[in-house]
Amino acid sequence: MKMTSLFRPFSRLAVFAFLSFVSFNSPLSAQSVAVMVNGEPITTFDIEQRSRLIKISTHKSASRQEVIDELIGEKVKIKEAKKFGVNPTSADIDRAYANMGARMGMSPEQLTKSLASQGVRPDTIKARLRADLVWGSLVRGRFKESLLVSDRDVNEALKNSGEDQSKIEGVEYQMRPVVLIVPRGAAASVMEARRNEANSLRERVQSCADAIRIVKAMRNATLRDRVTKTSADLPPPLRDLLDKTPVGHLTPPEITRQGIEMVAVCEKKVTSVDTPKKREIREKMFADKYEKRSKSYLENIRRSAMIEYREGRPENGNK
Repeated sequence: MKMTSLFRPFSRLAVFAFLSFVSFNSPLSAQSVAVMVNGEPITTFDIEQRSRLIKISTHKSASRQEVIDELIGEKVKIKEAKKFGVNPTSADIDRAYANMGARMGMSPEQLTKSLASQGVRPDTIKARLRADLVWGSLVRGRFKESLLVSDRDVNEALKNSGEDQSKIEGVEYQMRPVVLIVPRGAAASVMEARRNEANSLRERVQSCADAIRIVKAMRNATLRDRVTKTSADLPPPLRDLLDKTPVGHLTPPEITRQGIEMVAVCEKKVTSVDTPKKREIREKMFADKYEKRSKSYLENIRRSAMIEYREGRPENGNK
């Protein structure tokens, strides 16, 4: 037997030991616990990941202590929320992650790929989403009464704003949506024919009664139930469109999934119950109240939290 064959098992063992050593001493495996918060670790890897996330989301670099403070705050928030039974499921977090991607025009997979290209793991952003979800639910639930903004508060703020009357008042619209149905996958010529039919209908309709009578007699057409909305309920483009359409007439036709859609404007009346300006003031006042309550609440629970800085100490507790 050759001498080299005797040493082969020992060589394999040595290689395995070396690979194991390299694996356990990689940056991920050798991450250290930087801070313990109520028995929960914040690792150096967590800090590195959050730093990257902050940089790509704000285009600014945060100091190490700012990052640590943010992570400590999240640990404290999640623990406090659990005391009150606020604990979203993984499905809830995945849904929030998917919604975030959708707002950016990406699928969850595309968002994950985009984050990975910048060195950020999806779990990093999901951890932040979890903290935001539980904290928002907790603060709104516990302090619901004190966060309410009354009509009196809004009216007082309006009076002090110095806005002219036209901005303070809104409009209440009563409408009947009209749909000229076009089957999915229909030829472009069919869609164009229905569009021409819609334009012809606009010329004939001079009142909501006309719209009801004519549409009911048409084939593949439907008139939906009456809808009442105020200016505050509608996005500016739709609000402008309705303002330009006289009462009793139809808005210009639009192509939708159902076919060609228009809106019959049945009535408009000035209202001061809810207006875009009032909605804006109400939302700002609520946001201010929420921010103050959230800040003081977090400061209180953070003071009673067990926070231990352990920079440089390995996660397994060995020096």
